[in-house]
Amino acid sequence: MRQFDLSPLYRQTVGFDRLFNLLDQASGFETSQSYPPYNIERTGENAYRVTLAVAGFSREELSVETKENTLAIKGSKEPAQPAEGREVLHQGIAARAFERRFQLADHVVVTGASLVNGLLHVDLVREIPEAQKPRRIDIGVTTPSATIVESKAA
Repeated sequence: MRQFDLSPLYRQTVGFDRLFNLLDQASGFETSQSYPPYNIERTGENAYRVTLAVAGFSREELSVETKENTLAIKGSKEPAQPAEGREVLHQGIAARAFERRFQLADHVVVTGASLVNGLLHVDLVREIPEAQKPRRIDIGVTTPSATIVESKAA
């Protein structure tokens, strides 16, 4: 059984805390849960990219959907029939249907998806509302001598 320590990822990413918690809770990965393989990358301060290896799938056979805070990526492929006169001796290239779900943090939205050389790239950005962004508050300047003069006059 494989054990994965995801603690280094907590320090390096923002926005996928729930995803890493779910992965930590999984005691082991079955073959069906590890297909297709994927990467999660940070491409900017508030930008991310999820990349799935979907070799053999066309754009029409893939779908990317978001609902609430869940990103769902699905692939469905009709089983290929071997050409006449050919017999498959070993099939190592998986072309089975899959559904991969990712829990997204609050305010993370999908900005685009592209399929390049068998890799499906899904770009995400964390758009923090203005009301929740930190803001700097300037500290006013008063002269100490004016404060002392006012207190003596009173």
